[in-house]
Amino acid sequence: MTGPQILLLVLNVLGGAAVIGSYAQGIISHPGSLNTLWGNISGGVRSLYFVSMILSALSYFAFIYFILFRVNPADVKIGGSMGYETFFLIFASILLFSSLWMPFTYSYVDAPNAGTWVFIRVVLIVVGLSSCALVWALLSLADKTPALPYWLAVVGAGYFAFHTLILDGLFWPALYK
Repeated sequence: MTGPQILLLVLNVLGGAAVIGSYAQGIISHPGSLNTLWGNISGGVRSLYFVSMILSALSYFAFIYFILFRVNPADVKIGGSMGYETFFLIFASILLFSSLWMPFTYSYVDAPNAGTWVFIRVVLIVVGLSSCALVWALLSLADKTPALPYWLAVVGAGYFAFHTLILDGLFWPALYK
């Protein structure tokens, strides 16, 4: 691994810990309230959503594997002019805003107000749009080799973007209230 890849790995480890930590803190500080986070999503829809969450997590591993271990940072050209550092911005955005969802949502549960609801929506949309930026970055790479890991990364990023933008960013808020 090169220096930029190590930095991206560290960003993902620390950012991932922040996301998981925010979830753990929310759950620990609000015992017995997990169903509240689902809003009006129940039954089969909740089961499908849960399966999609698992697929999204697996997808994350597919694209981060490719970016960390199959891409040479020195050769990266995204959109013709941007380099490997573009991945830092995309992942920082995904992870930072993902770590804010749980605290904002429990803040809304504790004291519902329009301002907090707007922050929740912004957080979810930013994560979704950042995920779409990842798909774009992968599709615009000049070097798409090795082919199988590349396409697994693209498909994984595409599914992750679908989940974060459509399911989390649009579907969940519509059914939460």
